[in-house]
Parts: sequence; structure tokens; C-alpha cells
Amino acid sequence: MGHRRFGQAASLLLSLSIPVWALLPAAADAQIGIGVSITVAPPLLPVYAQPAIPGPDYLWTPGYWGWADGDYYWVPGTWVEAPQPGYLWTPGYWGWANGAYLWNGGYWGEHIGFYGGVNYGYGYGGTGYQGGYWQQGHFFYNQSVNNIRGNTQITHVYSKTVINNVTNTRVSFNGGSGGIVAQPSASERAAASEAHLPPVQAQVQHEQVAHATPALRATVNHGQPPIAATARPGALSGPGVVPAASAAPRAHPVQASAARAPAQAHATAAHPGAPSGQDVAPATPVAPGAHPLQASAARPPARPHAATPKPAPAHPPAEHAAPTGERDR
Repeated sequence: MGHRRFGQAASLLLSLSIPVWALLPAAADAQIGIGVSITVAPPLLPVYAQPAIPGPDYLWTPGYWGWADGDYYWVPGTWVEAPQPGYLWTPGYWGWANGAYLWNGGYWGEHIGFYGGVNYGYGYGGTGYQGGYWQQGHFFYNQSVNNIRGNTQITHVYSKTVINNVTNTRVSFNGGSGGIVAQPSASERAAASEAHLPPVQAQVQHEQVAHATPALRATVNHGQPPIAATARPGALSGPGVVPAASAAPRAHPVQASAARAPAQAHATAAHPGAPSGQDVAPATPVAPGAHPLQASAARPPARPHAATPKPAPAHPPAEHAAPTGERDR
């Protein structure tokens, strides 16, 4: 894992209880943000269905666990407009290094970088992104992993089955005891050295709202947040808000996935064992006692209109081809 030299600074930030949103990269050439450093593993990823897309050229940004005020809190997954056409979102991830869990912030770029091998779902299966690709200034959606049904504005679509062979599909961190064992590939290392843009303002505000919502704290929701995903950033109530599910929902009628391997438990001294398994395949719900901290103290929806569907390429470009090992959350 990179950026270990920032461990001491991250520990200091932890002592100040600075939330993750305050540590996101502030410029395109900023280091891909190490945020906080803690010794308690983040909870398992909750199971949830993806809300319907609000309009064309929105990209899915998966939910994640943030940290502030001595507790994890869930930042719901949401649809976000990219800062410019051609840019994709590389999610942030927690990684174990130098005796602590460190946050590596997400970023926008022309290629998907390393996000710890974390299986966030809906195209982010641990490596790359199989949810779609840009072409001629428009985003083409893989309808097998995106909830685009019912939106007549979405005309750039294709269908490519994504098979999930991943076993640790709810583990939310890389490295350490019970963590995901993954290292960046050559292409992911190359993507990390490219020019990046930080999270857009809507993403920063979205995390701020999540941080200020008590129900999203892990010690309150025990790993099953009542607001797991939203259709628009910052909108945590009303239409398009999806709660965590106790069993994995079927997100899309065309979804196809491989049979999952039996769930595996993982444990550390600070993170009691909990079953793994994630998303649209059956998954074991997070037990209330499984959370590591438990024992311690916009805009209106776009109006649909009729449009003549535009044929999409039969297959996405090679650089966006879907590898095996993906699952749809």
C-alpha cells in the first residue's frame, strides 16, 4: 500500500477527530488522500439496492465507511455527475499499514486506479469498472449492473453479463487480519500517476450531510444504515433513498451472477468475526453485535421525454471490458 509515510500525520488527524471529507484532495495534483489512521477495522459493507439513475451521464459512486468523532459512519452510495466527460470515479478505500487502518481517498481520472480490491458492487468488483464507458462525450451504461430501467432519457446502453467469483464480498478494507489480499496491477499503478481531479463539491457536501446524521453512525445502526444509498448526493430523505437490506435484493431483472462461495468469517482483536458475502446474491446480514465499536463507548428529478434509442456498440472498448470477479450490489 502506498503513502505509508503519511502515517504519523494521519494519526495526528485522528486525534483531532477530523472527518474524512475534510481530508479529500484539494487539487488535481494533490496526493491521493490519506485521511485518518485508526486501529479498529471498518465494518462490513452493508447490502443495498442501487437507486434508479436520475438522468444521463451520471456515474455511480459506491457507499463507504467514513470516520469522525471516534466512530465510523456510513456515507451512502449515490449518483454523481462527473467533473467532465471522459472522467471515471476511483473509489477510496481503507488499508492496513504500519499497525493502523488508513483511508486512501477517491478521485476522478481518465482511468480507474487501485481501490484496494474492495468489492463495492454495481460495476466496482474490486478491479476496474464494468458499469460502462465514455464515448463521444456520452456515458454508455451496462444495463446488467445499473438501475436505469424506467428512465427514457437513458438511450446509450448495452448489456454485458458480469460474473462474480469473489468470496470476501463484504469486507471493506485491504490488508491486515481478515482484510482483502490485493495489490495494484501495472495498469492501476499507471492510473495512479495520471492527472486526477478531487471529489466534486456535491460529493464533499454529501459526506458532510452523512457525517451530521446520527442514524448513519455505526454504533447506532450496527452496520445496517437506514440510508444506504440515494439517487442524488445530499438528498437523504424522500424518493430515491434506499435502506440497507437484511438479505441481498435483486437490483435488476437482467442481472446474472455466478454462485457465490460460502461466506467466510474474518476477525481481528479489534474487529470481531463477522460473516462475509455481499449484495445481490444471498448474504448473511450484519449481526448487531458484530460491529467493532459496539462494545465501546438538489435538484428535482429529470423529466423523462421520448427519445429515439441510439444503438450502442455491441461491446465496450477493450480498456473497459469486464473481467471476472465482479458482482452487482
